Amino acid sequence: MTPSPQPLGGLRIVEGASFVAGPSAGLALAQLGADVIRVDPPGGGSDFLRWPLSSTGDSLFWAGLNKGKRSVTIDHRTEQGRELLLALATAPGRGAGIFLDNMVGRHRLTYDELRARREDVIHVHLQGRSDGSPAVDYTINAEVGVPQMTGPQGVEQPVNHVLPAWDLLSGMVVASGILAALLHREREGQGAQLELALADVALAGVGNMGWLAEAEMRGGPRVRQGNHMYGSFGVDFETSDGRRLMVVALTEGQWRALRDVTETGAVFAALEQALGADLSQEGDRYRLRETIAAVLRPWFAQRDFGTVRELLERAKVLWSPYLDMAEAARAARADETSVAAEMDQPGIGPLLATGRPLRWAGTGAPPVPAPRLGEHTEGVLSDLLGLTSEEIGRLQDAGVVRVSGDGSQQSRRPSSPELPPGAPRQRGLPARA
Repeated sequence: MTPSPQPLGGLRIVEGASFVAGPSAGLALAQLGADVIRVDPPGGGSDFLRWPLSSTGDSLFWAGLNKGKRSVTIDHRTEQGRELLLALATAPGRGAGIFLDNMVGRHRLTYDELRARREDVIHVHLQGRSDGSPAVDYTINAEVGVPQMTGPQGVEQPVNHVLPAWDLLSGMVVASGILAALLHREREGQGAQLELALADVALAGVGNMGWLAEAEMRGGPRVRQGNHMYGSFGVDFETSDGRRLMVVALTEGQWRALRDVTETGAVFAALEQALGADLSQEGDRYRLRETIAAVLRPWFAQRDFGTVRELLERAKVLWSPYLDMAEAARAARADETSVAAEMDQPGIGPLLATGRPLRWAGTGAPPVPAPRLGEHTEGVLSDLLGLTSEEIGRLQDAGVVRVSGDGSQQSRRPSSPELPPGAPRQRGLPARA
């Protein structure tokens, strides 16, 4: 098997972030070869035990978003821990000096503190709102109008989403921002202070799709329309054996394929003539969506799912079956081209996980297990900061760090590491006891 490309090899990012946006950015960079060092407080951060949980009580959420990273535990709220984190974030090296965080409160590291240690540091700070006030995906989504557009017709209350879309999108903006800052540093020799607010990402998202302008121009919000796709034709149908599927006709060719396989061309030609419509135009297909769906619905209702699937595939209609998450997992396991594969996650065991979705020269990358909490604390502190085993032991005794060299979550005294010859000792490290 051809080795997976590691285009970001040699890049090191210190990640002091929890939940989805920051960790998903670190994950995307790690899957391209970057060395991402996630820093949590001893005992884990606020997302360390976030649901869903495995049968062992470990977080599948945490394991999924931290695949392929290194884990270090530091209590940055202490003076010694703060110095350790500053030293890690500003360590020398062409691909180092990058710090990503969503920390809040008086204990968070600031750009000025980081820049005082390394002039060309790159600092990306994630926050809820640009003024620093708190917000999360589910509160932001409420205020950009999406829940009022979601759900069946005739429902008055908002319908919340399940997918944290703005978090995931923010993570990708952060990843692209880090790479842009690196290119800027290579060209100009300058660092960068980057700030990203979840609220800004969400507002930009709906704005970029024209939804804000649409609401102002029409003098009110878009009405709910259930499972109908806005602006074109797309809706769900039920087969004779109770299976549901989504059918979409965005292009003229897709509309023609759907019309031909259902043998409804004559019906729609008559409708076009009677209503003065041109169903080769997606705007007219959207305007007449209810009529089109009513014409097509009996064709699906008279056939079982297997027959419908075979006919739609042969006709190259754009469609997909509705699957629940368990069915989606089974489908992913059965698909040899899927980015999902089984991996052995320490503390949990075999589980279905996903690798890098970006295929480089046709090659993906399999999932790499997430670390155990604090698994790399000793190695990182010794290799990157030059601490001795005795110094690390004293830091652990003081509760500043937690070392978990055996992969467990239990504290233990570290064994003596082998230090590289001439390992550099950074300024700003805790004073020796």
